[in-house]
Amino acid sequence: MGECDITNLENDLRGIVAEIVEMEPDEVKLEADFVEDFEMDSMQALEIMAAIEKKYKIQIPEDYLGKVTKLSNLIKITEETVNAK
Repeated sequence: MGECDITNLENDLRGIVAEIVEMEPDEVKLEADFVEDFEMDSMQALEIMAAIEKKYKIQIPEDYLGKVTKLSNLIKITEETVNAK
């Protein structure tokens, strides 16, 4: 992915997270902790993963679920999964 794609990816994922945790996208910072800062639960983490899988037509391994804790982690997971496709 190029630099422009990373920015688009970050914005797309920020939008997905914001929608599921019911916040404004600009409130979803790269290093914000989803559980501590947004009170996100495991069902919302699953929703986020499902939305990413649908949008990017990828399958994220289930063992990544525990890593759905920050936007920066989500970007890395999505990027790795897309590139491995």
